[in-house]
Amino acid sequence: MLLLHLPATRKRLCQLALLVLAACGNDEGDATPPALSEPLFPEDFRATFQEVRNCRPSSEHDLSRVVVYADPQALAPYTTREGEFEPGATLVKEEYDGTDSSCEGPVTQWTVMQRLAAGSSPDTLDWRWQRVSLERSVVSQDERRCTGCHTACREPEGFANTCALP
Repeated sequence: MLLLHLPATRKRLCQLALLVLAACGNDEGDATPPALSEPLFPEDFRATFQEVRNCRPSSEHDLSRVVVYADPQALAPYTTREGEFEPGATLVKEEYDGTDSSCEGPVTQWTVMQRLAAGSSPDTLDWRWQRVSLERSVVSQDERRCTGCHTACREPEGFANTCALP
């Protein structure tokens, strides 16, 4: 096996990467809640959403760089890490090429989290998940990959299945 010939540190990093990928699951078998054909955020979301996390790399998002925006309902819980996300609270992750260290180039896609009512969709952690293309087409929804990774997002850095500090 290839790992046998790597120095110990690189071997541990490779093993860790394999564990993370396995934990994130795959995209097969997602059925709940019912699919939507429209994005969960308005086209002009920047007019009412606030940037809550600046441009940073995201290994969980295919090595893209992401900027996170919160709608007014999601703003306080996301930034203070207190209280509850109310149903409908929405976070938009604007994604950029992984080499765009300033996130000033073209957006490549959006990923979205929208809070559902408590207990309404335990399989999706009571969140609705979407990946949206530049044409605003819903490319995927409620992927197991999203819930697989976000299940591990707990305090101190995670909060209510959101993964990174603002």
